[in-house]
Amino acid sequence: MKMKAKRLSLVVCLFLFLFVVIGNGLHLNPAGAFLAASTGTPLLVYLFNQRSGEGIAEERACGTSRNPPCVERSSPKASGESPASIAAPQ
Repeated sequence: MKMKAKRLSLVVCLFLFLFVVIGNGLHLNPAGAFLAASTGTPLLVYLFNQRSGEGIAEERACGTSRNPPCVERSSPKASGESPASIAAPQ
């Protein structure tokens, strides 16, 4: 419950920030500033969640104590080997 209230208050603050900055920066009337802020806020929240979700997914896959450390896979181009030489047993 506490985290939900925190997230909601951050979204409200973002909306007010966009309302003031976009409204004053573009010299919009209040209705235009409201429209810009109300369409920009969900977009920024979505982009932030996508960006932070990628990092969290990597941390969960690599950094948990249950899972072994991640092994970085190198591409054949980086190591100078052809894909056929990697796939063929030696």
